[in-house]
Amino acid sequence: MWVEDWAPRAACKSEQPDKLFVRGAEQNKAKALCQGCPVRTECLAEALDNQIEWGVWGGMTERERRALLRRKPTASWRAVLETARMAQARESVSA
Repeated sequence: MWVEDWAPRAACKSEQPDKLFVRGAEQNKAKALCQGCPVRTECLAEALDNQIEWGVWGGMTERERRALLRRKPTASWRAVLETARMAQARESVSA
């Protein structure tokens, strides 16, 4: 199920925002905050759909997001990611 009001559920909500807007090796630490986050997909969709240029969102750096946007342009990343999540949930139920 897609979470509309995802920010209050984010694993990083209690972190200082400066920890998510870093460069170089510090980005790996920021990305580690995203591992296991219950709303990681919603966060990533937000960043991709709004072409947010800075920071780590949904476990991806700005460079990774730009590369993804170039490789696979789409009108709505939310739709793509929500569909993928539903398909994965159906597969896990039928397995």
